[in-house]
Amino acid sequence: MALPLEGVKVLDLTSVMAGPYCSMVLGDMGAEVVKVENFPEGDASRRFDPKVNGESYCFAVLNRNKKSIALDMKNPRGREIFMKLAAKADIITENFRPGVVKKLGIDYNTVSKFNPGVIYASMSGFGQTGPYGKKGGFDIVAQGMSGIMMMTGYPGGRPAKVGIAMNDIASGATALSGILGAYIGRLKTGTGQYLETSLLEAGLAWTFWEFGAYFGGGELPTATGTRHRRSTPYQAYKTRDGYVTVGANNNKLWHNFCTMVCGKPEWLTDPRFVDVRSRLQNIDELEKEIEAVFATQPTAHWVEKLDKAEVPGGPVYTYDQTLNDSHIKARNMVVEIEHPKIGRMKALGIPVKSTGELLAIRKPAPWLGQHSVEALQGLGYSDAEIEAMFEAGVIYDKYREKAIA
Repeated sequence: MALPLEGVKVLDLTSVMAGPYCSMVLGDMGAEVVKVENFPEGDASRRFDPKVNGESYCFAVLNRNKKSIALDMKNPRGREIFMKLAAKADIITENFRPGVVKKLGIDYNTVSKFNPGVIYASMSGFGQTGPYGKKGGFDIVAQGMSGIMMMTGYPGGRPAKVGIAMNDIASGATALSGILGAYIGRLKTGTGQYLETSLLEAGLAWTFWEFGAYFGGGELPTATGTRHRRSTPYQAYKTRDGYVTVGANNNKLWHNFCTMVCGKPEWLTDPRFVDVRSRLQNIDELEKEIEAVFATQPTAHWVEKLDKAEVPGGPVYTYDQTLNDSHIKARNMVVEIEHPKIGRMKALGIPVKSTGELLAIRKPAPWLGQHSVEALQGLGYSDAEIEAMFEAGVIYDKYREKAIA
């Protein structure tokens, strides 16, 4: 049984996170992903610390299941090589500033003339059109302009960035779903298409509850700490030695929480807490009451009681605690692979579990230009032609001289 995208060829022109995340998952699904990188820098994330044996660990965990060809596409011969690769590609991904691929002569309109079946996906800060279409953008900018920073953090505090590059990953995931949809469409019609998304739109598209509340009732979402805007208790509460999350957001769970977890059956008839509306109106008082109880015991005690009462809840972990949790290990979310330069290294596992072959970590991230020779040989270039292009600075392999020695 083969992975679902086995045999699908992807040319990946993306850098840093949004695009590389998208192409990584395509690779996990079995596609042959070839990163086309400039040199000597390559993907901008290759310079990120920490580095092990000269290779970025951060780059390595996001670029598994890919090959790398280092190519000067401003050089006519470099562009020629790209076009030959593009002629065979099923999918092309890019996240340059809008207008760059057209300037290079490698845009969708150019490629689709000789490869009408290609699926060409662009990711950018603000999209290819609109008043901000020509602007560059980063995750932090998109988080600010999508309203997300104003609804993150604690009331009265400064705007807060989500702890991860949320809009980057949202953009990569959104592009991924579009690419897979377009590919399914191509299987039916034989025709490819162009698609694009942005950091701004992809993040905004995840704000469903806030969107509904704004247009349904004029509500402007603001920062609520760990609280939910529609229900309580549904937040993190301070314990004797840390924090625990609680999701007692329906009548049965609230009943179990009061009686079996906190030993406070009187809360069930307290007019301040008698229903969700009352609890939300008195959420500050409810938090004080709950934390007065929780302060008497450590987090582990309350997690055990919540589990026994079948009330959803859990500890608030630091990242190292997460990665070392027995459940995370049992679910294979931390795995080991062998990298040609880094050596034995950790990789984030596959988050989708399936009955058949769906995704797999097949090979480590490449060093810059590791597959330049292989790619050109596959296009029919002779050894002499390849050597000449190395000498002329058209192609590059970071460890080529060392490999020959």
